[in-house]
Amino acid sequence: MRYRKPGSGSGTGYVSEVIGDADDVAAADGDMVLNWGQALSRAIDWVKRQRESGIVACDPKMTVGRALELYVAGRDDRDSKRAGRPIRSDASSRLSLHVLSDPELPHVRLADLTEGYLREWQRGLGELKGSSKRRLINDLKAALNAAYLDNRTSLSNDFPAIIKVGLKPIFAADPDEPVARVNQVLDDEQVRSIVKAAAEIDEVGDFGRLVLVLAATGARFSQVTRMLVQDVQQEQGRLLVPHSRKGQGKTNGYVRVPVDAGVIEALGPAVRGRHPQAPLLERWRLRQIGPASWERVERAPWKTASEMTRKWQQVRTVLDLAPEVVPYALRHSSIVRALRRDLPIRLVAALHDTSVAMIERHYSRWIADRMDDLASGAIIPLA
Repeated sequence: MRYRKPGSGSGTGYVSEVIGDADDVAAADGDMVLNWGQALSRAIDWVKRQRESGIVACDPKMTVGRALELYVAGRDDRDSKRAGRPIRSDASSRLSLHVLSDPELPHVRLADLTEGYLREWQRGLGELKGSSKRRLINDLKAALNAAYLDNRTSLSNDFPAIIKVGLKPIFAADPDEPVARVNQVLDDEQVRSIVKAAAEIDEVGDFGRLVLVLAATGARFSQVTRMLVQDVQQEQGRLLVPHSRKGQGKTNGYVRVPVDAGVIEALGPAVRGRHPQAPLLERWRLRQIGPASWERVERAPWKTASEMTRKWQQVRTVLDLAPEVVPYALRHSSIVRALRRDLPIRLVAALHDTSVAMIERHYSRWIADRMDDLASGAIIPLA
């Protein structure tokens, strides 16, 4: 006998057990050799026991609010493990403020949810910026899709379509909302100055190496902090950057990013004599031993981007940079630099672990400028 738990992912959730032999050869005896009727009866009883034992956790009365609570708990737990301390996820804050506080939607049963409920909820978002609405909708969509997988047997087959259509944005794009700030795109000299200043204010070198890798790869903080010593390929002159956790269907692969020889050399202290699978980028963990006194406790990987805040502020002060220049500006600058040097958009997207659509949406200004420059080279005098 084999039984598959409803709501399980593809190829998973199977429970199996031998309940007897068929009577193809030996005569049925009602015990271990079963005829068709006996096998069917025993199979029905066995499946009933699986359901009654709690293997199936479907709840026909599951509400939107309960689905969100389960999703938020999972997101909080995941983010807390990554940070190494209890924290509240961004999804928790957004869903609590804009969905769980809604007077109607959280109390709707999943089985009763309609496109109309979801579209009416969208209309109540009011003056939120377009980007905030999109993030909120994506969170709600993820929570409802997760609930569907856990409660599929009690929901209609068109539930995924209800989510997709009901949460298709009904609001127009905000024409005044910038998709990529001009003052966050730094020229090459500014990037070099930031890397140099980061190295100078950090006598240990941990912060300097972190900023260097961010600038050299254009990767996200969450990616470079998962790099290992073995991801520095000195002979090939490149770094292997783990794929981000964003999106679905991601493999545990890497983005191969060519870097300057100086970058490889600067990472030498973090590589030499260390185990290949040790974290590449680490920092000292401190413990307070007095009102203004701290001591070093242990070396550990960087956990959250907030750990950069104090030293990044020092860099910004030294170089007199605008408050809008945040560490993510290094990623913006890397993408725009590649576009300005006429790399194909598909290659730019691959090097930065994102999609062509995202590049075109957020960096269209610079794409258009380069297209104009290239088109100008094909102009011939006609008059």
